[in-house]
Amino acid sequence: MQDQLERASPAQPAQGANRRVSFVSLGCPKALVDSERIVTRLRAEGYELARTHAGADVVIVNTCGFLDSAKAESLQAIGAALKENGKVVVTGCMGAEPENITERFPHVLAIAKPQDYESVLAAVHRAAPPAHDPFASLVPEQGVKLTPRHYAYLKISEGCDNACSFCIIPRLRGPLVSRPAAEVLREAEKLARAGVKELLVISQDTSAYGRDLRYAESSFHDRAVRTRFVDLARELGALGVWVRLHYVYPYPHVDAAVELMAEGKILPYLDIPLQHAAPSVLKAMKRPANEEKTLERIKSWRRACPDLTIRSTFIVGFPGETEQDFAYLLDWLEEAEIDRAGAFRYEAVKGAQANDLPLAPVAEEIKAARWTRFMARQQKVSARLQQRKIGRRLPVIVDESGGGAGGALAKARSKADAPQIDGAVHVASRRPLRAGDIVTVKIERADAYDLWGSAV
Repeated sequence: MQDQLERASPAQPAQGANRRVSFVSLGCPKALVDSERIVTRLRAEGYELARTHAGADVVIVNTCGFLDSAKAESLQAIGAALKENGKVVVTGCMGAEPENITERFPHVLAIAKPQDYESVLAAVHRAAPPAHDPFASLVPEQGVKLTPRHYAYLKISEGCDNACSFCIIPRLRGPLVSRPAAEVLREAEKLARAGVKELLVISQDTSAYGRDLRYAESSFHDRAVRTRFVDLARELGALGVWVRLHYVYPYPHVDAAVELMAEGKILPYLDIPLQHAAPSVLKAMKRPANEEKTLERIKSWRRACPDLTIRSTFIVGFPGETEQDFAYLLDWLEEAEIDRAGAFRYEAVKGAQANDLPLAPVAEEIKAARWTRFMARQQKVSARLQQRKIGRRLPVIVDESGGGAGGALAKARSKADAPQIDGAVHVASRRPLRAGDIVTVKIERADAYDLWGSAV
């Protein structure tokens, strides 16, 4: 990488002119947080964000490498940036396997591994040195966010200790590394002070948070807080903002978090990456959960917290998946009443253990047919659950303004809806509603994914 940076030979910026960086962030919310951290550091040094690649001094592409289709999208983004600008720094999951990038694009300036922020900054400095000395006042206390002002992602750990046979994330991002609880809480507090009204807690395995640190205590406001999933959730719930939990594996200690939801401390929402239900498929996937106990646990959670919303993702067409396995999944989906579910057709990812399993691959046309059947079944389940909300009064957070004299509906989300991935609540209101407002809405109609109602 050093030699590549030396060849950049950047011209010095004009007196008083700030350098401009164009940024592409691909992949999951965890990658978006990495992008926010890089942008925050660059803004502190006086760099500005350019709206186009052509108007930038350098382009940063934060890649996703989870699936081959994601890698193809990342490579396409790198190619477009090189064509439009010529100076490109690459980071993210694909940075863990740089040969896949240099083989196609040998002239990128630098390639950095996931979370290797210092290498990204060094590459930018070489390609486009800052025009002046940095001033901390250029950056707000909470850092630069790439999400709307009223919600933010809060990443509590890096990496993963699981060994799921279809996944290469541990190889790309390393083992579990948890942030001390006090560090996470200080960031959350800054975000709340800055006007953030919803915190979306993310990691690769949120339930495992703190295990690598043996749940060590750290000091927050002169009191000790354990670096433990439930303890962190309790502390976040005391900040007076919506707290939404993502990527939660259904381990027994999640029961305590559901109690916090029943008490109204955190949102009654769990994003659980279940991936399948058939025991033989889960065994081949090496998933860290047992489906029978998971179903029992989901039912007990709903008894403890009737308003609980569960969202999940599933894989169809995993090697060895039989028609019986798939039928089992559909029936399980119905019995568990998963509120929000998405499905992916299995992709053989280079380097994944699943490639070496002595299991027959599922034909692409069968994968496609099963995906269609899965989504049709889930749509029926979702529509049935949505109908139960008609006539209820629900608090919602507004994402897009509306209402008032203009008559346009505001677009909002209920406690059951995460941004970008779940449904929306379309709100009629006599008074104008702005992004970030939290209002009560009487639900008047529903479809399989969205709700419509009036502000009260």
